[in-house]
Amino acid sequence: MLEFLRNNTGNLIVIAVVALIVFLAIRAMVKDKKSGKSSCGCNCSGCALKDKCENGR
Repeated sequence: MLEFLRNNTGNLIVIAVVALIVFLAIRAMVKDKKSGKSSCGCNCSGCALKDKCENGR
């Protein structure tokens, strides 16, 4: 087991960093959804899909 860790330390670090970035991105999306923020971040009145969007007014 220690030999595996020694041989793959770089890969494990990269995997951990990527997993952390994905986790933080998903957490931010969930937080924004709960607070009612628009997913596209633009002005709904000027959006071409405003009639199809749940936030469209």
